[in-house]
Amino acid sequence: MRQRAVYDLLSRIDCPHYQICLKLIYACGLRVGEGVSLRVNEIDSERQQLRIRGGKGNKDRRVPFPEQLLTPLLQLWLTHRNPTWVFPKRNRGGFIPDATSHMSRSGISAAFRQARQQSDIRKPVTIQTLRHSWATHLLEAGIDIHILRQWLGHSSLKATARYLHLTRKAEDVALTQLSGFMSDLT
Repeated sequence: MRQRAVYDLLSRIDCPHYQICLKLIYACGLRVGEGVSLRVNEIDSERQQLRIRGGKGNKDRRVPFPEQLLTPLLQLWLTHRNPTWVFPKRNRGGFIPDATSHMSRSGISAAFRQARQQSDIRKPVTIQTLRHSWATHLLEAGIDIHILRQWLGHSSLKATARYLHLTRKAEDVALTQLSGFMSDLT
């Protein structure tokens, strides 16, 4: 999904808590479960990192955290002040301040599906598509694949390399550089 399409889709999420969570999932390349179950103590605002504990394969990792999301996250937290969860469980009345669990995946998935239906996106995209788009956009921006592998939490570079085929822009840049290297050859 192109970056503009991601931004358009995320802007269509009506509920602020779902929108902030989905923006975080995209901006940090998180899996759905990692986003909804984020704990307050896993946000390191000083280092601008999220500490993801027990990701896929029960692996821990750190991912960069964009400064632009710090204020919305803080404002959201101030509405519920749950000591554990950034996105605590909700009921029809709103957040449950003393919730002992995080919000459900089903609610955020429904909000995502509704926004997708309102957008111009006709391809079958899911919340996981945000993670794939993030990885592809970073590769297109020139982020080293080894760094991206760490941020994604992949054990193998082969798992990360699958994002290379998704990016035509990176291929165009490589071709331009190759042509530049070979310009003195003729």
